[in-house]
Amino acid sequence: MGCCSVTPITTGIDEVGPDEIELLEIDGAGVWTLGESKLQVSTRSEAEEAPPPPRCPSVRHLKQEVSDPVSSRESTQKRNSQVVLWGWTKGELHQRLYTHPVRDWEGRAPHSYGDIIYSSLVSLHNSYTKVMSERYLVLFSFHLLILALDNSNHDFIYEGILPLSAIEVRVISQQGSTAPHMFEISGPMVDSKIFICANAADRKCWIENMEDRRYKSLRQQISPSHSALSYLLPCDESWKREELKRYLMRSPIWQWEGTPIQHMGQPLYLSLVNVSNLQTRESQERLLVLFPSDLLILSVDSQRVHVKYEGRLARKSISALERSALPGRLEFELTGDLMEPLLVSCTYPEDYQSWIFQLQQPEKVPHTIPNHTPPPLIPKKRRS
Repeated sequence: MGCCSVTPITTGIDEVGPDEIELLEIDGAGVWTLGESKLQVSTRSEAEEAPPPPRCPSVRHLKQEVSDPVSSRESTQKRNSQVVLWGWTKGELHQRLYTHPVRDWEGRAPHSYGDIIYSSLVSLHNSYTKVMSERYLVLFSFHLLILALDNSNHDFIYEGILPLSAIEVRVISQQGSTAPHMFEISGPMVDSKIFICANAADRKCWIENMEDRRYKSLRQQISPSHSALSYLLPCDESWKREELKRYLMRSPIWQWEGTPIQHMGQPLYLSLVNVSNLQTRESQERLLVLFPSDLLILSVDSQRVHVKYEGRLARKSISALERSALPGRLEFELTGDLMEPLLVSCTYPEDYQSWIFQLQQPEKVPHTIPNHTPPPLIPKKRRS
C-alpha cells in the first residue's frame, strides 16, 4: 500500500478528495505513482504469440483488477513497457516528465499535479490550415497537459495545461471505417482543439479517463475543505499573489465571457478590495486583476472555493483618483468614460499605492495647434 499527502504544498492547487486517495493507494492498478522510481520492463521473443489488444487503463476497471493484484501488476508493466516515442517506453517518458526540465515550462513543477493517469502520442488537427502536427498528451488527476515535440533533440515543449473542470470532451464521428479516430476538447476559457488518436482503443481510453476525472474534479470542488483558494486569500504576501496569478490562469472561472484569460497576457498586479457605487454606497468584495490592456473584475464566494467573472474594463479608458490615503481609509475613485464612478477601498497601503501608480492617467490635454504670430520679416541689407 502506498501513501499520499493532501497538504497544499505537495499536491498543488487541486487537492485530493477521498475517492482519489483510495485510488492512489492501489499499487499497480493502471495509475503511474510518484513512488515508482524504476519500472520493470518485460520482453517478448518473436516466437511468442501476439499480445491481446491493449486494455484501456480506465479508472472504472480498478476495482476489478484489485481482486487479482498479481495479474494487475503484470498488466500495468506490459502497458508501460511498450516503446511509444524516441525509443522510450511510456513509463520512461513519465519518469522523464517528473525529473527533467520541459522547455518553455511555466508555473508549478509537473510532479505537483499528482499522478499521471494516462498519456499517448496524438496528432493536433488545425481546422483552418488542415495541417496536422504531433503532440504528446498527459492526463494528470485533474489537469490535461499538452506538449509539442522536438524530435531532433528528443525534447518536450510546453504548450499549456488545462483544468479538466473547465473543458468539455466529445467524440467526433465520421462515416467510413478508415476515418480518423478524433475527439475535441473545448470550453469557455480555451480554444477548441481536435486531436487524432492512433486507433479507436486509444481514443476510447482518452474519452473514458477524461470524463471520469472531470466528474471527480467537479465533485471535488463542492467541498471547501479541499480548495487551495482559501490558502491564497487574502493575498497579503508576495508569494500568495504570485501563486494566485498562476491559479487564475489555470483554473475555471464561472460565467466567463469574451477572450480567454490566457490571451490577456500575464497578470501585472492583483488584490482583494471592497468596491462600492458612489450613489448606493453598497460595498462588495472584489478581486481586481490588472493585465497589460485590461482590468479584470472577479468575485470570490464566501467559502473561498469558486471565482466568478464580473466584468473587465479597458485600461486606457479608466483612471484612479486619490480620495484618502489615511490608515483605515485607503480609498481611490475609479472613473471612466463608459462607467459609473466606483469607490475602491484597499486593506493594505502597498495595494493602495500600487493601484494608484498603475491606474493614474495624466490629464488629457487637447491637441490643438497654437495660434502663434509669425515673426516679423527682416529687410535685406543693401550693398553700398
